[in-house]
Amino acid sequence: MRRAVCPGSFDPVTNGHLDIIGRASRLFDEVIVGVLVNQSKSGLFTVEERIEMLREVTSSYDNVRVESFRGLLVDFCRAQQASVLIKGLRAVSDFDYELQMAQMNVGLAGVETLFMPTNPLYSFLSSSLVKDVAKWGGDISAHVPDPVREALQSRLRPRP
Repeated sequence: MRRAVCPGSFDPVTNGHLDIIGRASRLFDEVIVGVLVNQSKSGLFTVEERIEMLREVTSSYDNVRVESFRGLLVDFCRAQQASVLIKGLRAVSDFDYELQMAQMNVGLAGVETLFMPTNPLYSFLSSSLVKDVAKWGGDISAHVPDPVREALQSRLRPRP
């Protein structure tokens, strides 16, 4: 079975993430979306909320499942019996960092990294940018699935 891991924090998941996940699902028998648990960072959404949103918006893919992990990504890959990582690249600046990580991962555990260029529609998109726009009441409907938009608006709505 050809199994790949698509890792990230997904705080929140964007249409750019979903584009990469969907394309990967056509290339592999199974894609595991790995949600990083980073206790040194406090996200807008809890890990459980991110997993729930990801499961909802990837439910149309029969071969995609969502799991959380902490620690080394290569250890998660080993535990999932996945030998390939999928990483979306938006710009050359992404490549510089991701190449270092890819070389480390193959050296540590023989886990290969497949870089997928982002669809040009999403080349500027990041979770941080979406959160900033949503915080100020901007329209994010073209950038995230409806359930994510609703969760963002609910979470960021000013309290009386």
